[in-house]
Amino acid sequence: MPAVAGDAHGHATRAQALAKSGKTEEALAEFDKAITIDPHHAEALYNRGLLYQRERQHQLAVDDFTSANGLTPQRAEPLLARAISYLAMDKFKEAATDLDEAVQADPQNALAWTTRGQAYERLGDKDKAKASYGRAIAIRPKDDAARSGLARLGG
Repeated sequence: MPAVAGDAHGHATRAQALAKSGKTEEALAEFDKAITIDPHHAEALYNRGLLYQRERQHQLAVDDFTSANGLTPQRAEPLLARAISYLAMDKFKEAATDLDEAVQADPQNALAWTTRGQAYERLGDKDKAKASYGRAIAIRPKDDAARSGLARLGG
């Protein structure tokens, strides 16, 4: 059994290197191999999701982030990534739900707070948006996205 997991890890590692050098198709093929060998390889699912997201294939990204989240509950990264794809798909409620969970999982994640502010701003909930942007700025004072969000809302 460990040899199989090692094979999946090897494919995932190669996929990462290919993705970094801009070889998207080859990277996706390597991630596919890793996930076929080990369907519970959360890191491969998450990273393939990021690649899909970069290619603006948001539903495929959401599917991978959902799988990764199921395998690694209480981690902010898959939730944040899925929320970013939801925002790109104009699914603001789904994004806000994921971001609520992400900031609980990692309260010091400034990007999660900023993105949560954007989701709530798009939903028209100015108070939650302002509070989220404020938390992001408290964590990362030079967060331009949070600062401009707060300025837009008159905060």
